[in-house]
Amino acid sequence: MKITILDRILLLVMCHAAGYQIIRGVDGLDSLPMLAYTIGFGVLLVAGLLLIILGFDVLDSPIVVIVSTIIPLSLSLGLVWEHLAAYRTLYLVFVIVGFLAILLTRLLPLRNKLPVIVLAVVHGIAGLTIFLLPILWSLTGRAAPGFALVGVGGALIGVGGLLLSFLKAGRPLLSRAAIFKVLPGLLLLMTAAFVAGFALA
Repeated sequence: MKITILDRILLLVMCHAAGYQIIRGVDGLDSLPMLAYTIGFGVLLVAGLLLIILGFDVLDSPIVVIVSTIIPLSLSLGLVWEHLAAYRTLYLVFVIVGFLAILLTRLLPLRNKLPVIVLAVVHGIAGLTIFLLPILWSLTGRAAPGFALVGVGGALIGVGGLLLSFLKAGRPLLSRAAIFKVLPGLLLLMTAAFVAGFALA
């Protein structure tokens, strides 16, 4: 499906939002969560630029699954490191092992369901962390109410990830044309929710 001018405009605004977050950062953070957030938004920025330049065909590359895994893993690592100090080391190990598992199962010519299972488990844990932690912290008063918007961004990244994962697995939830039609707007809303949530935290 050909990318439209409107798609490019939405993606360009998304790239500006991601770039703004990289430059602005999050106040009062240790080095590792700051690095994790910077990597997550940096990959998001590069992905948006690639979509603008190369169009939706870039999503057919097998490297996309590997690269797109960096976004939820890095953002969730930043959140855990910042808000769940007791689980820092455990979650860091999960992020490293999870990324390596996805890397291996995507690069090796496996013909079973293992790559899909690994992807679902890793993305599922990271996505639920991004979704639930900010909302629970906001509801329990451990963070400002606006921080819940990070959880909204987590829900949106989960929806986008599911749509693309099922599409690549040959069992799309929506038609390919419908997915590509909503994807730029979804990416923009997700990025805006993340930026607003961190700003209001």
